[in-house]
Amino acid sequence: MAKSKPIPGSTGEVLTSLPSPYLPHPATGLLYLPRMIAKCRYVQQHGELPKSYRKNYKRGLDRFLSMHLGVDPVQIEEAVHSAADDAELDAKLLALFPDDVRAAKWNRELVQKGMTEAGREFLAEALGNMGCNDRVGEIISVPDLIDFDEGRIE
Repeated sequence: MAKSKPIPGSTGEVLTSLPSPYLPHPATGLLYLPRMIAKCRYVQQHGELPKSYRKNYKRGLDRFLSMHLGVDPVQIEEAVHSAADDAELDAKLLALFPDDVRAAKWNRELVQKGMTEAGREFLAEALGNMGCNDRVGEIISVPDLIDFDEGRIE
């Protein structure tokens, strides 16, 4: 039997142009940071994110990453918006972030988001809303859910 895919529109507009949360930032090794940067750039170019992404902009995983780094998400957004290119952005972020970004600690925490009992309940509910109850137990983390919703997991 074919595996289910999200019901189109069940999570709102989907931005397939955003990178996977599993993509590491070249200058820091931090997973998810390229995605946060891409969301900041999207806001800069378009004024705001689609409604389906607004609720977690500078909140959710954006905020968790910022808290890990000891910075406000607005500071990351300001660095992105003021940088002329990727090299300047990397320099701004490296100056903003602590010397030791503890990439391994953050990366481990990120890939495990959603693996608590409450997290599994959240994932099951989200998958149910997407019409994908058969994927419970297969989509095991919040980054997996993001990749699944955006079409990177078959």
